[in-house]
Amino acid sequence: MFLAFGFGSGLSRVAPGTIGSLVGLAIWFLVADFTFIPYVSFVVISILIGVYICQAASEELGDHDHEGIVWDEFVGLWIAMICLPVSWLSVILGFGLFRFFDIVKPWPISWIDRNVSGGLGIMLDDIFAGVAAAASIALIQQFGSV
Repeated sequence: MFLAFGFGSGLSRVAPGTIGSLVGLAIWFLVADFTFIPYVSFVVISILIGVYICQAASEELGDHDHEGIVWDEFVGLWIAMICLPVSWLSVILGFGLFRFFDIVKPWPISWIDRNVSGGLGIMLDDIFAGVAAAASIALIQQFGSV
């Protein structure tokens, strides 16, 4: 439960997903300088752990996707931040776009959120939100000056 609740950040009474994402951002600062393979390995291991702990927490709480479970926010944010340098612009873009896609849930994120259950479902919509954010950042980088 401690991991699923993001070291306690998911217990926030106000915006637990956003607070969890902020804690995920703090962890990102510790791994941001990893080269590509170690970073991706860290994310993949975190996904595998997340499916298990989110499933266990969901079963323990008797709730399909309790708002306090924020490990999925960690992973989604880390996906959004992949290959970004440590800078304020990276933080604003990565955090902002991830939260946007996680909250708004455009298709297929909304479909996944409604139709995939268990630990995989809890993780998968945030994984897709992270991918959407990373793709948006890549487009901005391609056509802008990020």
